[in-house]
Amino acid sequence: MVEGLSHSTLVVTDLDRTAQLFSDIFEAEEVYDSGAKKHSFFKEKSFLIAGVWVAIMESEDIKNETYHHVAFKLSDSDYEAYKEKLEISDIRMRESRPRIECEGRSLYFYDYDNNLFELHTGTLEERLDSYN
Repeated sequence: MVEGLSHSTLVVTDLDRTAQLFSDIFEAEEVYDSGAKKHSFFKEKSFLIAGVWVAIMESEDIKNETYHHVAFKLSDSDYEAYKEKLEISDIRMRESRPRIECEGRSLYFYDYDNNLFELHTGTLEERLDSYN
């Protein structure tokens, strides 16, 4: 039986640069660094972001940007502070998609390797209610 989300793994070109981004934006806790070892396909680091295990692996084989993304829950009261954090960062933000007002707000941004992240203020229940 599936019990919930285990982790998310993203491929990046520079582990240290992405680790700094995770620290700056998400206040992530780095819990593992493989160093030069490769236990998996590539060198890797693992983080806890709001209790969610997020891993990054280093490779030069990066694809173009897509809408595939990882979304983290954000309280509506923190929306403007995170928007400001993102605007002063050296990263590219993406316009939010059109939304029904009561389904929450989102901030979308790409890391340095075209991985898309979302900070979202709504819940699944609010979204489903807004679609009915």
